[in-house]
Amino acid sequence: MKAKGAASSTLPKEKVTDSAASATNKEPIVQPLRGVDEDNLVTIQVTPGVVWLQIPDAGLYILCGSPSEVVKHLVLRGLIQTVTRAGVTYETGPNAILLSDSLVQNGGFANLTEFPVLQMLYRQGMIIPGHPNNTGIKPLLIGSAVQVRAQMEYIYRGNYGLISKEEILACGIEEELAELMMRVKLKFAFGKIRHPSELLDALEVGEEEKTIRNGVTVQRVGFNRYRFAFRGRDVDVDMNLPPNTNYLPSYALGYHRIQQPYYAVLHRGEGDGWDPHRPSMASVIMLQGRIYLIDAAPGVFHTLSALGINISEVEGIFHTHGHDDHFAGLPALLHSGKRLKYYATPLVRAAVVKKFAALVSMDEQQFGQFFDIRDLQFDRWNTFDGLDVMPIYSPHPTETNILLFRTMDNDGYKSYAHWADIASFHVLDKMVGEGAEDLPAAFVAKIKEQYLIKADIKKIDIDGGLIHGKAEDFRNDPSVRLILSHTDRPLTLEEMKIGSETSFGAMDILIPGYQDYLYPRAFRYLHEFFPEVDVAQIRMLLNSPIIEYNVGTIIHRSDEHKHSIDMVVSGTVAYLESTFGVRNHLSFGSLIGVNLFFGKQKVFEGTYRALSHCSIMRFSYTLFRAFLENNGILHKVEVILDKVDFLRKTWLFGEQTSFVSLGGIAREMTPEHYEAEEELPLPEHPVLWLVAQGAVQICNPQGRVLEVVRGGGFFGESLFFEPNPAWHFRTEQATSLFRVHKKDLLDIPIVHWKMLEIFVKRKSL
Repeated sequence: MKAKGAASSTLPKEKVTDSAASATNKEPIVQPLRGVDEDNLVTIQVTPGVVWLQIPDAGLYILCGSPSEVVKHLVLRGLIQTVTRAGVTYETGPNAILLSDSLVQNGGFANLTEFPVLQMLYRQGMIIPGHPNNTGIKPLLIGSAVQVRAQMEYIYRGNYGLISKEEILACGIEEELAELMMRVKLKFAFGKIRHPSELLDALEVGEEEKTIRNGVTVQRVGFNRYRFAFRGRDVDVDMNLPPNTNYLPSYALGYHRIQQPYYAVLHRGEGDGWDPHRPSMASVIMLQGRIYLIDAAPGVFHTLSALGINISEVEGIFHTHGHDDHFAGLPALLHSGKRLKYYATPLVRAAVVKKFAALVSMDEQQFGQFFDIRDLQFDRWNTFDGLDVMPIYSPHPTETNILLFRTMDNDGYKSYAHWADIASFHVLDKMVGEGAEDLPAAFVAKIKEQYLIKADIKKIDIDGGLIHGKAEDFRNDPSVRLILSHTDRPLTLEEMKIGSETSFGAMDILIPGYQDYLYPRAFRYLHEFFPEVDVAQIRMLLNSPIIEYNVGTIIHRSDEHKHSIDMVVSGTVAYLESTFGVRNHLSFGSLIGVNLFFGKQKVFEGTYRALSHCSIMRFSYTLFRAFLENNGILHKVEVILDKVDFLRKTWLFGEQTSFVSLGGIAREMTPEHYEAEEELPLPEHPVLWLVAQGAVQICNPQGRVLEVVRGGGFFGESLFFEPNPAWHFRTEQATSLFRVHKKDLLDIPIVHWKMLEIFVKRKSL
């Protein structure tokens, strides 16, 4: 997050530098000339769910929709360019952001304005003293009151993390160290922590028309739809994502088939938050068949899929800090049927939780409902399942711990250091002094010494500027292999002499493996799914082949008659079914072809397609039937899997919810039938209804129909989030439902997240 030169979109046509044209690989699109009315109210579809709206005569360039890494899309479309004016080089770009009505769309964050705001303030220069674009006009956030206020608090926490010494002390930090950490924070903040309201303007918009600036008005005309008017003309902007469509990354990734050694580092990003061609700096730790992520970089689902890793295969995440290029992938990690383990120091966790809670407008305690929190202690080895990790404090605007990993080999420990984000020695040295606001020389010397700890592999942030590291500081680093990362530019010749580069999907093997980890993982899963079955019987079932599929391959067609049952053991497989409009990603352990096995080929049987390189364990009908019959569970499994088959066709339960969880839900759901125009009685305790056939109206207290829920849809989620919901439910026609009684439904992260998304969306109707 460098503070580079910047640009204003309100200026007349500028000279575009050669570097801008070469960076986009296309003819640059310059800002239009003033006074040309045809250029006003022009919209450009940037990417699904994101629209660019320009009104040059009013000096307004509005970014409508702000998912993660949207700045990278604007660069590629030529809507952000590097220009030079009066000897000053900076960037153009938006000067206002229209927020989505819903924070979450199709599972992804729709409003992540941290980097677009930084781009306006620093790279465009709207906050830099003496800059041509610092005209006193602030960047503007436009949207509903709920989203505008949430974004202000999220930006506040994103800029600073913890905002007082008291908040740092609450994390268990000793008084003297907390004082020094607060001095570091104020050094990066130029002596003062400022609320975003001092830097940004905000316009809260409802059903009534509001004036933005210079004669431009805006009005909300529907969910996620806004009408802009200027000089008697108007244009509508729709920020809704189409069904089964996700926010896309700006870069294309090849597909990789990854083997799992005993202990290795898999590289899944070397860029920064501004690099449009590469994912942000991130890695994967592989140990004994378990998969751990380092940081939640934007687009984490896409990067994992390209690596052939299903989110359900991930054990947990080690988190360095909460800036968006390391934070914005957290929603994707909720697309799991289990709570992922969350590893960080209490200091970093507190800052991340406050930012996440501000963004989602939820209580901080709810973070623990989505993640299994595992705290780390600074400057000591913390051991988890054979992996040692030592977090080290790193000075940064927000709380940061860099991470050193190790595990034992025949020849001793093998280590990997992940240094994101760090400060350059030059910046650290400038903080040293004798004043009350300065840092002691010994404190800074210790930080520099820890940066230079020897590791077998060390990946370092060399982004430079005021808040990142420099390669030059590591010229004499004793590590065996240095990897230079976290930058949006090619390495210089001097940097090439200091460290190496790596690419997406490259793997550094620290300890080779001599066993296949898929079979032990499959054993653990089947033992959990069939807890009543003897271990020897499960091992008999596991004596089956594993079949490898390339990305894009159809594994099973809807009209295909096979004589085997498949189980997903690696990679991402999609379940596609056109009648319900389903496109769900299956979790590890999902079974394919059970309908045919039980003689229940149905009209709604779907197609299974490999979205990445994947591995399937194949059970013959003969073996699978013998397994069920020998253990006396044939009929029991048939009944459960029939309900599981229905659940998998729904948007709510079909994605990443494990067969174990689906089986638990199936055991606790009961069928109900209602005639046309019947009012459903509201229960005393939270329950959820799934529509099998028919239609149910969701009505407000005045009887107005807000939404009609049809086959495969759900309702009643309001009962989980509001004690006394105002909605009531009425059948539109004869309707068959399933009532889900499971009390711990919200303990399944992907289900919780989707229920919350729909609840917020319905409240805004």
